[in-house]
Amino acid sequence: MVVRMRANRSKTGMRRSHAAISGARLSKCECGANKIPHRACQACGKYNGKVVIDIVARTKREQRRTKRHEKELKESGKETKEKVPEKT
Repeated sequence: MVVRMRANRSKTGMRRSHAAISGARLSKCECGANKIPHRACQACGKYNGKVVIDIVARTKREQRRTKRHEKELKESGKETKEKVPEKT
């Protein structure tokens, strides 16, 4: 690069000053959990005051999947890793 075209540190820093990553903007759900705006709450399944995700059915489905996966691992002879479900 030719010296006359070189940008000094100040100009480079000023250009990059707008490229910073901001934190996630969260709002509170009716249940008290943090959630992303314009998305259904992952804790209670509500969006705009209405239940749109059946949380009980989802947890049952996840338990069935993990149980089936552990059974397959046990049959293949591999060890199972016990995963503790996260509480949000």
